[in-house]
Amino acid sequence: MKTDKPRRHGALRRWLAAVATVLLLLMVAAVMINLWILHRSLPELDGWHVATSAGAPSKIVRDAHGLVTIEADDELDADYDLGFVHAQERFFEMDLMRRVAAGELAELVGQAALKTDIGHRRHRLRAVVHQAYENLTPQQRSRLIKYAWGVNRGLDELGARPWEYVLLRSKPREWLPEDSLLVIAAMYLDLNEDGNNLRELNTARMRAALPGPVVDFLLAADPAWEAPLVGGQSPAVDLPGPDVLDLRRSPAGDNNAKVASLAAAVSPALDDMRIGSNSFAVAGSLSSTGSAILANDMHLGLRVPNIWFRARLRYHTDNDSYVARHGSRAVDLNGLTLPGVPALVVGSNGHIAWGFTNSYGDWQDWFRVQRDPAHPSRYKVPEGWATIESHDEVIAIKGAAPYTLKVEDTRWGPIMGEDVDGTPLALSWIGALPRSYNLGLAELSLATNVHEALGLAHTFGIPPQNMLVADKEGHIGWTLASNAIPLRSGMHASLPTDGAQPGNGWTGWANAAQYPRVEDPASGRLWTANNRIVDGDALSLVGNGGYDVGARAQQIRNDLQAHDRFAPTDLLAIQLDDRAIFLTRWQQLLQATLAGQDDPRLAQMRQLTATWGGRAAADSVDYRLVRAFREQVFHEVLAPFIARVSARHGDFAWPTHDSAEAAVWTMIDRKPMHLLDPHYADWHALLLDAARQVADKLAAQPGGLAARTWGEENRAAIDHPLARVLPSGLARYLDMPHDRQSGDANMPRVAGPAFGSSERLVASPGHENVSILHMPGGQSDHPMSPFFGVGHADWFEGTPTPLLPGEQQHALEIMPMH
Repeated sequence: MKTDKPRRHGALRRWLAAVATVLLLLMVAAVMINLWILHRSLPELDGWHVATSAGAPSKIVRDAHGLVTIEADDELDADYDLGFVHAQERFFEMDLMRRVAAGELAELVGQAALKTDIGHRRHRLRAVVHQAYENLTPQQRSRLIKYAWGVNRGLDELGARPWEYVLLRSKPREWLPEDSLLVIAAMYLDLNEDGNNLRELNTARMRAALPGPVVDFLLAADPAWEAPLVGGQSPAVDLPGPDVLDLRRSPAGDNNAKVASLAAAVSPALDDMRIGSNSFAVAGSLSSTGSAILANDMHLGLRVPNIWFRARLRYHTDNDSYVARHGSRAVDLNGLTLPGVPALVVGSNGHIAWGFTNSYGDWQDWFRVQRDPAHPSRYKVPEGWATIESHDEVIAIKGAAPYTLKVEDTRWGPIMGEDVDGTPLALSWIGALPRSYNLGLAELSLATNVHEALGLAHTFGIPPQNMLVADKEGHIGWTLASNAIPLRSGMHASLPTDGAQPGNGWTGWANAAQYPRVEDPASGRLWTANNRIVDGDALSLVGNGGYDVGARAQQIRNDLQAHDRFAPTDLLAIQLDDRAIFLTRWQQLLQATLAGQDDPRLAQMRQLTATWGGRAAADSVDYRLVRAFREQVFHEVLAPFIARVSARHGDFAWPTHDSAEAAVWTMIDRKPMHLLDPHYADWHALLLDAARQVADKLAAQPGGLAARTWGEENRAAIDHPLARVLPSGLARYLDMPHDRQSGDANMPRVAGPAFGSSERLVASPGHENVSILHMPGGQSDHPMSPFFGVGHADWFEGTPTPLLPGEQQHALEIMPMH
């Protein structure tokens, strides 16, 4: 008897094959459609574009690396063109910055961003910048309007929405003129502790849990590493005696407490990679060009694409003062722009070159809010009682119901924390004030000498920065750049203030004459590196917002003093200096600690660190071991102090980056038994235990101690923000190579996995043809762009690349509609 089973099986196989073919074709079609959409979202490089708002024809030119040159008739047309280019190349990143500042990120990416939005929405920065926009001069408002027109037209002219929005299944929102001020607000957040003054909160917690002299000692500056421009080293703080605190007599349980969060609490005192910008200059009398030379490498969190966008802006000005001084209407700017803002942030105009480092002054203060027990909506002020303003901030969340945040506002700012006794605290922060925002920085474009540029600095609506300027005639100068340096009265430098007491608080703003300033120093050299710059009355004005320990600034100063003549490449070499001078004494301490040890791992550790290469080189084993030893010693020395504070405040973190270096080194050098954790018999036992912990941990990894190079830990992770949501096979097309890299904290070449120099500029005004500029991540955010990632390798290797664009490869004509 015959059966049709084989026939049925054959039909099934053919049917399945047909279905598989159809599915494969559908998948191929989907990929092709997505690639087609992706390709259509590429920027326009050639051809022409009609602009209804253009006053005269202009041109957007690109070279082989994507460096943009804008040739326009006037400043407003240049603003329009810059907005057009920024939108086509970087709109998603611009959108992220305005959303981060406004607390509107969850609307785009969902629940994961809600915590960030809550923290930022408390400042109500969209309302702040709206008022700031209304306060701008008519000229500055016109510039922002023209720029916004360019942004929105550039976005509209793309063949498809930027690819990131396709991935997020979202649509871009139009750019408003005041959104440019939100981008500046994002920089305030980045440079001012994210708008939340945890440093002073944690200092207050320390003072509540430890004797005052102990806190003074633990947080003291280290005079051995300071290199200010004005004044000398800080005085050494006395070691507190056993009558102040004796850890050996305290209850053992208290002394030996090992809180679970110890590592998190101490990490800010170590090299956490979140501080590191350099700027230095030499006078024309020392330069090979005859003009002064400026070097600037601003260190920020790194991503793909880079935060900056390289541009050359060429236009004509009708500024009579500039024409009188320069004898021409031509303006030629070369350097870095910040997508979202119509201005050259850092660079050269042929007359001057300028750069910035974060000042780390004190720009935030906590105020105690004493509520009326009978009417909690009222709080005490010097003249009686004031009413708390309540705002319901509704935060949209993609894929979820909105979240309503209640913001309570006082005359000092929003209530955002608690004092050690539970009293509510309101935060005064310059970044939450309308006066702190304007386009004053753009005025540097028309400055023709150092003296003039320094005189403008006090008008800039930007986060307070160390500004260095060098000019064509050979002059150099430094000052603080910001219009928002508060004057204070009746306030402790680092503790919450009782604002209800008459005379306590912010009383006004520093005027131009009060700004510290250095012009044409006798040495012909200037340097800043997030360190303390001044002393005396100037330091009282600026305050201390968490200065760097100073080793980096000192190394730069010494590098400058080691030479009498400089070419631009000499300044680049200083930017790339990865010598570990700061850790040399720690290497010597490790060698002394391990002397005579029989433990095989400790003996190997001593052998591997005996020859001190003295560099944070990617292939260095000795550097990594010494660095890890220092870090572990910090943990062990500070543990009993942190335990006491954490017992009262579980979320305590060390207040300031590297602020314990002076205290820790003094203790291990002088060996005070009363400040030693009773867990140890003596200080040598502590050091030996720290070395053993490092050796055991690192030796257990593949290859043992000898395979533990610094580059293994310090591997670059400069990624696109959306790469984490993509399969790894796709993400690698968006990220820069995860290569092992040299550099670290406390040396000029600061480098962490996702933190480092966002640019390296070396500029000699009037000699732009020999000036240098490179940056990570490339110009474009589009993975199909010919400019995606271009230039990253030169930045990584430290290869000098020209500031000026190369030969024209593409040109887009902008034609006005008449």
